[in-house]
Amino acid sequence: MLNTFKLYPFVRPLLFSLDAEKAHELTLTALQKAHQCKTTRELLKGNRTLLPTTLMGLPLRNPIGLAAGLDKNGEYIDALGQLGFGFIEVGTVTPRAQPGNPKPRMFRLPQAESLINRMGFNNHGLDTFLNNVQNSTWREKGGILGLNIGKNADTPIENAASDYLIGLEGVYPFADYVTINISSPNTKNLRALQAEDELSDLLNQIREKRQALADRHGRMVPVVVKIAPDLEEEQIKAIAGILPRFEIDGVIATNTTLSRAAVQGLKHHEESGGLSGPPVHELSLKVIESLRKEMGAGFTIIGVGGINSGKQALEKINAGANAVQLYTGLIYQGPKLLGDCVDALRKCDVFINR
Repeated sequence: MLNTFKLYPFVRPLLFSLDAEKAHELTLTALQKAHQCKTTRELLKGNRTLLPTTLMGLPLRNPIGLAAGLDKNGEYIDALGQLGFGFIEVGTVTPRAQPGNPKPRMFRLPQAESLINRMGFNNHGLDTFLNNVQNSTWREKGGILGLNIGKNADTPIENAASDYLIGLEGVYPFADYVTINISSPNTKNLRALQAEDELSDLLNQIREKRQALADRHGRMVPVVVKIAPDLEEEQIKAIAGILPRFEIDGVIATNTTLSRAAVQGLKHHEESGGLSGPPVHELSLKVIESLRKEMGAGFTIIGVGGINSGKQALEKINAGANAVQLYTGLIYQGPKLLGDCVDALRKCDVFINR
């Protein structure tokens, strides 16, 4: 990336002196202001992030994406796009606005370069989200945009499908792909939707709704499912069998973990919520490897969880992922991580001579 990004290690101590959620908001606001200024906007542009590939038939500038959760309301799409991502995913959005869980709800574990969050799908609701998405120019300029949908916290789990169908109908015209998030640990009972019967019922309804939307809008938008890293091998096998049956195009592996094995004794390790960062890397690799073994070469897998270096991005690809996403690594390494990952993947046989 540009030398501008090398300044991040000097800025990070200031950000880390603030509450984690406050620092998150401040960083996005600063990035937005930089994007709005022509001079700084030019400085932000990545100059070594081209590594063209395709994902679910979508043309990517490179196989490094931004994971959902960083921009829950789709307010910063264009500013984030300036950093050089090949694709951006925003959300999770729910049909109705909701505040999420009580604060504080995000905690840094610097010794492990990790985070624990229990945000709880805090967002401004579907209408505001769609307005923000439509006001962005990322897609017009060739960027690929994923829109991530979930259920409201007060929607009973047995009625969860209704929220996902509302979300799918809302985001469908404005998405390059749609992510069905059933793996956040911070919405009560949400992960129960990963069970075989529950998942089959949900995805059957998603399939029917998508077909109706495709007929209406004249295009078939890819749908992917985001799963947890804490699944047993038999659960992974069951999911691998279910997804193609309901014409799902891909899987994002994985969300945050409930495990604290790698951070025992560190400050905040006892906080409830999902752990992200390097401790998730090995967990997600195992899920990716299992999925690829079960699903063969043709099914799309997006690897996410604990990528803190170009080496780890390459490990995700070698495990079977077609592309990767970043989040927590950006907080610790800064935007240069994106360029480091692209550089590492340039040496990968999968992307050589493309």
